[in-house]
Amino acid sequence: MGINLSLGEARRIALAAQGFGISRPARPSASRVRGTLGRLGLFQIDSVNVLVRAHYLPAFSRLGPYDREAIARDAWGPKRQRRMFEYWAHEASLLPLDLHPLLRWRMARAERGEIGYQGLRRFAVERRAEAQAVLDRITAEGPMTAADFENGSSKSGWWEWSHTKHALEWLFWAGKITTATRRRSFVRVYDLPERVLPTAVLDLPTPDPARAQRALIARSAQALGVATAADLRDYFRLKPEEADHAIAAEAEAGTLIPVRVEGWSQRAWMHRDAPTPRSVRAASLLAPFDPLIWERSRAERLFGFRYRIEIYVPPDRRTHGYYVLPFLMDEALVARVDLKADRQADMLLAHRVTIEPGAPAETLERLAHELDQLAAWLGLNGVTIRKIVQLS
Repeated sequence: MGINLSLGEARRIALAAQGFGISRPARPSASRVRGTLGRLGLFQIDSVNVLVRAHYLPAFSRLGPYDREAIARDAWGPKRQRRMFEYWAHEASLLPLDLHPLLRWRMARAERGEIGYQGLRRFAVERRAEAQAVLDRITAEGPMTAADFENGSSKSGWWEWSHTKHALEWLFWAGKITTATRRRSFVRVYDLPERVLPTAVLDLPTPDPARAQRALIARSAQALGVATAADLRDYFRLKPEEADHAIAAEAEAGTLIPVRVEGWSQRAWMHRDAPTPRSVRAASLLAPFDPLIWERSRAERLFGFRYRIEIYVPPDRRTHGYYVLPFLMDEALVARVDLKADRQADMLLAHRVTIEPGAPAETLERLAHELDQLAAWLGLNGVTIRKIVQLS
């Protein structure tokens, strides 16, 4: 028959599953950062650096100020120190190494030309010799960027990628190369997996696709706490035919418990081990690509909070700003802040703070504290707030 949950109960389950409501450590260790990655399953990568690169923010939102080098070492350090790898998961992502076997079916599909946009699929078939030539050069010469190949750098955008860049991206999708490191401009440096990832990881057995997809759905459910089938599929970007059998199997196994959430039209699922706190105490700024809010319809269902990133919206048509971070306070999204790390002025600049209708009186005070923490973590001298807007 399933369980009936109030919207408040579902919200608290989701927040607890995502690691909110836990006391922040005084000095977050590298192991706590790894624990956060393990809980979430991935840190989404985005190249925008107006504040700080997005993959660093989810750990800050949950742990407070930590050493960003902990992620840099685990993601792009020497082979013996690797704890993460890059691959396409929700989008381009940093993932814990134990997920590598669970994504090899996706690599195999890319290698066969079954997934990816048409420009990439060609390298699995009629342009395979070109991709092999690129791979042979990396094999012989070592780590390389697209620009290290003749005519290998893109001109001015995604749609003008060179043939070499397309070949590299197909090889990356197919698991034949991976990210060795990132240069200061965040350019990806490619190398062979066996020269980058620990041998023990590459030697792990490869589960069949159905089993891997079940494991990914289980990880999604753990990270989300309570979720619709669409939410579960979206977490690791699974198609219905890849996920629906897995959801059914995990439900039959008792890992997923059917629930009805107040106000949700779709049936939902709760992970059997999801914590169900009576209340959640939190104060966190959330990256636009934080897994709590990256699925905008889910954020609206859970929090009644309509959120759209406006990076690609012309300035005169933006509602809230260029790089806007929602502010989570306890169990609600109560504000949003358009932020920039003004490195020339050595200040964290809040172009606009928007206070949501019904936000508690202490919202600005608690937000100011979190902005001070963020500025200090980024090595900036303070916070400048240019505009505060109270929505009614």
